[in-house]
Amino acid sequence: MIKTIGQARKFILAEKICTLFKSNLKGVKSLWDVVDLPDRQKGEGGWGEKIGAIWHWKNALPEQFPDEIFYGKLRGGAAVLMSMDYLKEVHYEKYHKRMEECRELSQNIFDLVRLEPYETGVLRRECLERFGCTKSQFDGALKELQITLNIVRSNEPGLERDTWLSFTEVYPDSFK
Repeated sequence: MIKTIGQARKFILAEKICTLFKSNLKGVKSLWDVVDLPDRQKGEGGWGEKIGAIWHWKNALPEQFPDEIFYGKLRGGAAVLMSMDYLKEVHYEKYHKRMEECRELSQNIFDLVRLEPYETGVLRRECLERFGCTKSQFDGALKELQITLNIVRSNEPGLERDTWLSFTEVYPDSFK
């Protein structure tokens, strides 16, 4: 059972890919099922130690080990951590879509992100105003861009909020 970020790193590298939380994906284990930390107790405020650790690790692992661990989303929206080897050898080829194959709103969002990094909240406000979309439409388009490996969360240490960059800006030579 996992109690530390180092153990979580070893688990991800051994499994190749895992979801953060429980999922029905066949053949893909969840970090939630193997972390041995206390969950929130009845009547206790906040998240609890278990969910807090997993939520922290989703950002900390790719920040601390950017050449080893990748954070992304799967079709259906499940958040995952995977080894960079798995991303390069299996996942990218299977799930990457060119921007021309994505929805128009996704293309519009990508055009903003490829010019400069955006935090989610700022990007959402900009898109709602500029493109007249709803929050739900924006969220779906942002998810599509993550699933199709066109945008990624910045691995810059110390970021408080999700900040989005184009995939090719972060990984310029790895996937050609």
